[in-house]
Amino acid sequence: TWLPDTADMGRFDHVKFPLPSSFRDTYEGRQAAAVQDMSFDKTMILGYDLKMFASKEQANKEGSINRMNEAQRAKFDAYYGAVYADFKKQNLSSPALAEWKYQRYVKDYLATAASLDRNIGRALEYLDKNGLASNTMVVYLSDQGFFMGEHGWFDKRFMYEESFRTPMVMRYPGVVKPGTKSEAFVMNLDIAPTVLAAASVPIPDDMQGESILPVLKNKNYKGREAMYYHYYENGEHAVSPHFGIRTSRYKLIRFYKRMDGWELYDLKKDKNEINNLFGKKGYEKITAALMQQLQRLIGEYEDNDAKVILQQEKAKTVPPSF
Repeated sequence: TWLPDTADMGRFDHVKFPLPSSFRDTYEGRQAAAVQDMSFDKTMILGYDLKMFASKEQANKEGSINRMNEAQRAKFDAYYGAVYADFKKQNLSSPALAEWKYQRYVKDYLATAASLDRNIGRALEYLDKNGLASNTMVVYLSDQGFFMGEHGWFDKRFMYEESFRTPMVMRYPGVVKPGTKSEAFVMNLDIAPTVLAAASVPIPDDMQGESILPVLKNKNYKGREAMYYHYYENGEHAVSPHFGIRTSRYKLIRFYKRMDGWELYDLKKDKNEINNLFGKKGYEKITAALMQQLQRLIGEYEDNDAKVILQQEKAKTVPPSF
C-alpha cells in the first residue's frame, strides 16, 4: 500500500472531498460489477488499506512500515495513532463508515501524490541545473488507472474508465510544447517504440506498440481508432476476467469465467458506465461494428485466449443478423 512522506502526513485533513456521483452504485444490469469484492463498504481493510492498526505489532507486519527509521516511525505512530483513536470514538457503521473510509483513503492518496510530485520536481531540477534537460525525454506514467470511490470501489482491474485510463505526462523540449494535451489513443506498449524512435533506433518488427512521436509533434494527429484491453486474472477482488475494445465513443466488453456476458456503453451519453446497452434495441449496428473491430484487434495482438472464447461462443449460438 502507498505511504506519504512524513512531511505530508495530514496535508489534506482539512479538506472534505465530495463523493463521486456513482459512489452508491447498485450495479443493475452489470453482473460482473455486482459480484466484485473491492468496495469501500465491505472490502476495505482498516489496517492494510488505511493504516489503522490496533497495535504496533500489527503495523510491524507491513514491510513499508517496518523498514522505517526511528524518527519516521515515531511520526507515523503519532499521526496514524491519533487518527485511529478518533475513529474508534466515532463508532461508525455504514453508510457513514464507508464515507469515512473514502475520506481517509483519498486524503492519504493525495498526500502520497504530493510526496511524489515534490521528488519528481527534484529530478527535473537536476536535469535543468546540469544542462541535461534539452536532450532528455521524461516520461511519467502509472501502470493503470484507479478507482477512487467511483462505483463505490477502490483498486483497479476493470475496463471501466477510471481504471482503464492511465495517467501519463511527458517533457520533451523542442518536441512537446508545455501544456499540450492530446486526445489520441496511446497505450503503455507504445512507450518502448517511442523511445527507440526518438533515439533513431529501428523498432523491432515483433513490437506490438507504435511510436507516438507523430502525436507529440502534432496535437491534432488522430492515431489509432480503437484500443484493446484484456484482464486475465481470476482471483483478487473477485473481478471476472474480461477483454474488450474502446473507441472514441463506445466500449464493448466480454466477461468470462467468473461470469459470462457482454457489456456495451455509450461513453458520450453515459460517462459513468451505468447503463449496459448490450442487446438493447437500436444498438444492433453499433454492436456489429464493434465486434468486427474487436476481432481485428484480437488478431493483431495475437490474443489466442480471446480468440478461442469468441470461437466457442460462435459455435454455441447463431449470430444475430443486423
